[in-house]
Amino acid sequence: MKRIGILFGQERSFPPALIDRINREGQDVVAEPVVVGGISLDSPRRYDLILDRISQDIPFYRAILKKSVADGTIVVNNPFWWSADDKFFNNVVARRVGVAVPRTVILPSHQHPPDTTAESMSNLVFPLEWDEMFHYIGFPAFFKPYSGGGWKSVYRVSNPDEFFAAYRETGQNVMTLQEEIVFDEYFRCYAIGRKHVRVMPYDPRRPFHERYIRDGVAVDPAMHERVHDDCLKLMNALGYDFCTLEFAVRDGIPYAIDFLNPAPDASVESVGQDNFEWVLEHSTNWLIERVHQPAEPLTDYRWHRFLAGEDAEPARKKSNGRPKKTAVPREPGSGSRGPRREA
Repeated sequence: MKRIGILFGQERSFPPALIDRINREGQDVVAEPVVVGGISLDSPRRYDLILDRISQDIPFYRAILKKSVADGTIVVNNPFWWSADDKFFNNVVARRVGVAVPRTVILPSHQHPPDTTAESMSNLVFPLEWDEMFHYIGFPAFFKPYSGGGWKSVYRVSNPDEFFAAYRETGQNVMTLQEEIVFDEYFRCYAIGRKHVRVMPYDPRRPFHERYIRDGVAVDPAMHERVHDDCLKLMNALGYDFCTLEFAVRDGIPYAIDFLNPAPDASVESVGQDNFEWVLEHSTNWLIERVHQPAEPLTDYRWHRFLAGEDAEPARKKSNGRPKKTAVPREPGSGSRGPRREA
C-alpha cells in the first residue's frame, strides 16, 4: 500500500477534497494529512510521497522535507530544487529556454543585511547607475521582491520619485524593478506533472475573488498553444511538478510575469468550481501515477543545460542544477555606502 501525505496550512477546501478523491480512486494508495512532531536523524520514513503546500512559509517543514527526500520519499515540489530559486534567476532561465519575460533589474536591498555595515559593501558601485537602469526599464514599472509571493511589498511606480519613495520602504528586501507589460490578455495557468496545463483567463487588476474570468471570450487556439508550451518549457527547466504561471500578452507575445508559485492557491472560492474540479482531478490522477514511480535519485544539481541554451528536458531524465548563491546589498544611510539617490 502506497501512502501519500498532504502537508498544508490554512487551506480548508483543496487538501481534504484531494485526500478524499485519492482515497476513492487509488486502489492501492491511501492519502492523509501529514502528521509530524520532532524528527530525529533516525526517524523512519512514513510517506511514499508528500505534496507540499506550506513549507515556503515554515522553515521547520522545509528541513524535514529535505530529510524525507534523502530517505527516499517523493516530495512535490522537490525542496532542494526550488529552495535554490528566486524570481530574478527564474527570469534568467526563462530567457535561455525561449520564453519571453519583461526587462528586469535586480537591486541591492535598501538597508544593510543583518550583521553587515557600509564597510561590507566594498564591491558595490555607489551611487548605482540609476539613469541607465531607468532608461532600460522605463516607467511605469513594477517594483517587487526577488523572492516571495502573495503580492506582498509590490509597488507600481510611475517615475523616479515614486520609485525612491517605495525603495525607502523595502528595508532589507532584495528587490527587482521590472518593465510593466500593458496587456491585451492575461492568463494564469495551472501546471501539474510537467504535462497537464490549464490555461485560465485572469485579470490581476480585479478584486482577488473576481480575478479568474468565468464569462470571457474563448482563448485563441494559437495563443492557447503558445502559452501551454511555454508553461511546459518553464516547468521542465525549473523542475517543478505543481505550480501556477502567469502570462501577460502584449502585441501577441505572452510574457511570463510570475512563475515561482510552487504552492499555488487552489481554493474553490477563488479559482471557481470548474477550475477547482480540473485541479482536483489532475492532481489526483497524477499523484496516484507518480507515487508508483521511483523517487528521484539525489544527484548533482546543475543548471548548465539551460544556461547554455539547451532544450529543457523533464527533470526526472536529467541531473538537477542548483544556482550559485551570490551576495548583494548595503544600505542608504547618512554617509554610508548604499544605493541612495544623489541630491
